[in-house]
Amino acid sequence: MSTAPTAVTFADRYARDLPELAVRWQAESAPDPRLLVLNEPLAAELGIDAEWLRSADGLQLLVGTQIPDGANPVAQAYAGHQFGGYVPRLGDGRALLLGELTTTSGELRDLHLKGSGATPFARGGDGLAAVGPMLREYIVSEAMHALGIPTTRSLAVVATGRQVQRETPLPGAVLSRVASSHLRVGTFQYAANTGDVDMLRRLADHAIERHHPEAAGAGNPYVALLESVIAVQATLIAKWMLVGFVHGVMNTDNMTISGETIDYGPCAFMEAYDPETVFSSIDSWGRYAYGNQPAIAVWNLARLAEALLPLFADDQQQAIAIAEGSLGGFAPKFQDALSAGMCAKLGLTDTPEEIAVPLMNDLITQLHQSHVDFTSFFRHLGHAARGDDEPARGLFLDLAAFDEWLSRWHALRPDATVMDRANPIYIPRNHLVEESLTAATAGDLDPLYQLLDAVTAPYDERPGLKRYAEPAPEDFGKYRTFCGT
Repeated sequence: MSTAPTAVTFADRYARDLPELAVRWQAESAPDPRLLVLNEPLAAELGIDAEWLRSADGLQLLVGTQIPDGANPVAQAYAGHQFGGYVPRLGDGRALLLGELTTTSGELRDLHLKGSGATPFARGGDGLAAVGPMLREYIVSEAMHALGIPTTRSLAVVATGRQVQRETPLPGAVLSRVASSHLRVGTFQYAANTGDVDMLRRLADHAIERHHPEAAGAGNPYVALLESVIAVQATLIAKWMLVGFVHGVMNTDNMTISGETIDYGPCAFMEAYDPETVFSSIDSWGRYAYGNQPAIAVWNLARLAEALLPLFADDQQQAIAIAEGSLGGFAPKFQDALSAGMCAKLGLTDTPEEIAVPLMNDLITQLHQSHVDFTSFFRHLGHAARGDDEPARGLFLDLAAFDEWLSRWHALRPDATVMDRANPIYIPRNHLVEESLTAATAGDLDPLYQLLDAVTAPYDERPGLKRYAEPAPEDFGKYRTFCGT
């Protein structure tokens, strides 16, 4: 029998530090576990032998039925504003934190399961997950990582051999997810709602130690914690905007303290540029549309500030004033990150802001007016930086207006090499994601592997991958995604 490598050691730091925010639990059995996809480079980073993970014992770890030494599986408690409405008790309804691992470079990482069965937070759900949604998270999270966007990672997806009843019976699966932690804004909301200030302080201390240690030396570490989270989230949202990513469900329980993207449910990448782009089937009012994401991030961070108020000052009005001052830091940090990113996309890293920003704004207006594909435009513009304007020109309805913009841009001598590093050619195009998930659900994994090959090296144009760089065909229609629960 294959056994776990002795070098793999789990810790249960979260469960020990914050027992009030954890319920010890056990995964449901998997009748016939079968590995669908394994992230071997990530396994190596975690110090886990990939061949062992492919073994019978390794698969039992990946579905949560074999508990290694040092692990203490728990369902984490948190609250959250869901589409603006506060829910005081959410938590891991179909997930378990197995424990923490130390990577080969000495960093602490959570190993977390999704689809491992109902917990006390399940709220009537079955706690299970289907193959399609778990593979979606694998594809998109690994694509985001390859794009340089902070994100949870996917280690593996294992089919359980159990059918999951949704509108129709679907094959079940468990995703094993890796993150700096799974602390969320909603975790702080839950702690604050108990009224236990000591627990709230211990949670904040845990977050500072794990994610923002520089805050510990500040005059008020808890204000510094808030400002650190604001900074990492401002940078994160700017990175989303720069690649056209739409999260789809920016509830406060889906915003991390670490600044990593989490929970890839109704998410997708925008194709034709439109700030009102919405993919979620349940976001009928466009709350989480592409263009609303910065404002929603500030709203969510205000909820974090509210939760932390008792730690800012004894006087509530003073605490509120401190929080408001800190929240004011989001906009300039976001704008700086967005402007720097757009300058790189345009190859204008040495251009003064007073020249670059109007040029960016004029371009965005034209992209919207002509419904230009956001991703492919910037790759075509890279060709223009090398002297071939025609691929980019062919995308615009008002050619005279774009030619005038193009002339202003050329005069600034854009750097095509910089553009190539900033502009992906391959993203998880929605029609290709659906194609691969449909095939995988039916047992054919080849389209999945081919898509992963493209999107995990997104900046390198390669022969044979042309279809992975093209927008969806017209008959694909309006795209809608679902949460997959």
